[in-house]
Amino acid sequence: MVDASIDADPEGTQEWEEALESVLAVEGPQRAHDLLGDLIAQARRAGAPVPYSATTPYVNTIPVDAEPPHPGDRAVEHRIRSVIRWNAVAMVLRANKESSELGGHIASFQSAATLYDTGFQHFWHAPSEGHGGDLVMMQGHSSPGIYARAFLEGRFTEEQMDAFRQETGGNGLSSYPHPWLMPEFWQFPTVSMGLGPLMAIYQARFLKYLHGRGLADTENRHVWAFLGDGEMDEPESLGAISLAGREHLDNLIFVVNCNLQRLDGPVRGNGKIIQELEGVFRGAGWNVVKVIWGSRWDELLKRDTTGRLHQLMEETVDGEYQTYKSRDGAYVREHFFGKYPETAAMVEDWTDAEIWALTRGGHDPSKIYAAYSAAVTEPDRPTVILAKTVKGYGMGEAGEGQNISHQQKKMAGEQLRIFRDRFELPVADADVDSLPYLQLGEEESEYLLRHREALGGSLPVRRRRSESLEVPDLSAFGAQLAGSGDRTISTTMAFVRVLNTLLRDKKIGKRVVPIVPDESRTFGMEGMFRQFGIFSRVGQLYEPEDQGQLMSYREDKRGQLLQEGINELGAMASWIAAATAYSTSDVPMIPFFIYYSMFGFQRVGDLAWAAGDLRARGFLLGGTAGRTTLNGEGLQHEDGHSHVFSSVIPNCVSYDPTFAHEVAVIVADGLRRMYVEQEDVFYYLTLMNENYTHPAMPGLGTDAEEATREGIVRGLYLLSEGESQGEAGERPRVQLMGSGTILREVMAAAELLESDWGVVADVWSAPSFTELRRDGIDVERWNMLHPTEEPRLSWVEQQLAGRPTGPVVAATDYVRAFPDQIRAWVVDRRFEVLGTDGFGRSDYRRALRDFFEVDRRYVTVAALSALARDGVVEASVVADAIAKYDIDPDRPAPAHA
Repeated sequence: MVDASIDADPEGTQEWEEALESVLAVEGPQRAHDLLGDLIAQARRAGAPVPYSATTPYVNTIPVDAEPPHPGDRAVEHRIRSVIRWNAVAMVLRANKESSELGGHIASFQSAATLYDTGFQHFWHAPSEGHGGDLVMMQGHSSPGIYARAFLEGRFTEEQMDAFRQETGGNGLSSYPHPWLMPEFWQFPTVSMGLGPLMAIYQARFLKYLHGRGLADTENRHVWAFLGDGEMDEPESLGAISLAGREHLDNLIFVVNCNLQRLDGPVRGNGKIIQELEGVFRGAGWNVVKVIWGSRWDELLKRDTTGRLHQLMEETVDGEYQTYKSRDGAYVREHFFGKYPETAAMVEDWTDAEIWALTRGGHDPSKIYAAYSAAVTEPDRPTVILAKTVKGYGMGEAGEGQNISHQQKKMAGEQLRIFRDRFELPVADADVDSLPYLQLGEEESEYLLRHREALGGSLPVRRRRSESLEVPDLSAFGAQLAGSGDRTISTTMAFVRVLNTLLRDKKIGKRVVPIVPDESRTFGMEGMFRQFGIFSRVGQLYEPEDQGQLMSYREDKRGQLLQEGINELGAMASWIAAATAYSTSDVPMIPFFIYYSMFGFQRVGDLAWAAGDLRARGFLLGGTAGRTTLNGEGLQHEDGHSHVFSSVIPNCVSYDPTFAHEVAVIVADGLRRMYVEQEDVFYYLTLMNENYTHPAMPGLGTDAEEATREGIVRGLYLLSEGESQGEAGERPRVQLMGSGTILREVMAAAELLESDWGVVADVWSAPSFTELRRDGIDVERWNMLHPTEEPRLSWVEQQLAGRPTGPVVAATDYVRAFPDQIRAWVVDRRFEVLGTDGFGRSDYRRALRDFFEVDRRYVTVAALSALARDGVVEASVVADAIAKYDIDPDRPAPAHA
């Protein structure tokens, strides 16, 4: 209503209002919507300011008369849901009977039980012959409820239920959704908070990618993500929702359980989280469905002729709503309805029990069914369902609507009996404290199984294996194996040529997914724009300015390249979607995600850990890597530690190759392991932008070729053997190791040692200190547990065993902790390590390598120092070298500079 005191034409305003009322009465709300839309558009075209509101009234989005009828037997479903509720509580309480050490969560699932049950009973398809299966990301803290349902389906035994959070024995149920721990059950890990919504968006987009490229029929599949309202504060939760809107991901559905509470207290005690989220999602182009009030409120809202109840609902903040549900009906009568005479009168003839029975929308199966129906039929837009619930619903004084709810792990005696009575459960008083697991009656069991059978079977379920691919042999990369001759190239360029070979392969080329976060030109990949196209659901609606050029920018509905913009987190989530397509869609895809390495593991480490849990398969490429190799950028860009990060992910296989033949061997081995043998590993390679000549693979075309290949894969091989002039035993000798571009400094140091100091140096390429360490740990463990058998040797020990005595020096473009991983297996030799500890700098490469003390001079001095401490050369020789190479021994250490 327009304020009459400032209305310049009250009579005209009244005419407009009456006209609108007439349209509503005669032609209905949709006609009014269309007319108002046309009027607003006309006003905008004329330049008139148009009122804007990001939110709609604080009532259900779907009017009562627009709700589809609920198709199920509400009474039977209530009984099923009640048994699931009990078993979920029993599971956690039984696990914590001995002590509270194991933990677990009760309140989260109790608030969301109806949200899950409605999906399981009526919407979520399992993979079947006629359906690819929906992808459902369960909220991690609700896992007890998911296990409780699976128990009723016969998927778990009581013994397994009692092994909740007892995972080391191999038969327990994991604390949260973890595909690594339960590879045939859980589809997605959703804890840590915020990763679920981000991954859901890119899983939905990748389904569109598969469909658009004709690789799979995903038209009838949906991605559902169950989220908490507190979780939406994570930047990752909302960071990519605009992509979902602009990409028109109508296959994506967020269900936000708005129980108004996070771990410590209210999510928005002084505001309204539902209204806040509605504005954010509407602005991003989503279809927003609010499910705030249960069916018992419908009568009251219909009788609200004065609008006072609507007003009260709007002005009450979430902190108050939470308090109401922690009290009782009398309290709600006094403190909510009692605020205004009009609202108090609406319930004056109601009992306190009837007031208390007014439920929130997220606990009403009919309201939830209507919202889900609207979501799956929404054309052209993703949907978010904002469902208002009560945390700890049904827990009463033990935790319903209380700030302690999330941490509550105890219910006993009278609290359990009240819970039992509230949900009419068949548990005798004498049995309550023993927390028996309940089974369904015959009618309920048949109903549950029949509904799941109609939807393709049980969920969640995960596919462990798909078809094995016929990948190209190593010989397909012959150009890389043969070296670059006199041409200078970088390992980045070597990789791009390997990638182009794979893209053109007739058998697997269509499965290769290049992914870049707006750095294609940096990595020399711009030629792929025109040749393979950039995926876009709408194609290219414009003519690019470089149209007609050889490397013009081309977007295409069937494009192969995923160009994610300046968005490493999104690109990583996109890579995860492709890397898990073998499981989610039974379509093995081969993703290659290349990025600035400094903005890789350091920025997306949480997602990389989730990728390991997800058993992702694919390649990550850290381009422009190395703290001294990416010159001219500086502290925030120069990566000297990503291999330390990658080393802690058990199934991430990491390499720092120096030469093109190493890149080729590593990629070929990764293809074999992931796509032929179907191992649940993923690969990380660092690539450099420094150009130099690349030698042919040692032993190429001879019997020694296989030994070189094995050495590359295992992480260490002899690149060159020092030549002795005179008696070998009379000359000092060292073993030099390196990786990445610093291996070339190591090779140069070998020449300095020979020419300036008469020291013989064998040079080793160490493409993976991380794999060497893992091998050493495995051997060490085997030896410890098999004391009566002949000890095994690690790969490092095997390689050094046949070499002459003398120290080992290792240098890389990464922090010292990276090569230092193998120290335990450099047996009976002094081991010196050089690295780039400290913050990066911008300068010429030669200056950076001098600053970080990893150039050929420092490698030479380190070798001489080790020989001196072994008593092989005099200490004065080291001093002479320091002077000869103009090294300042008193300057600050780079790690502290």
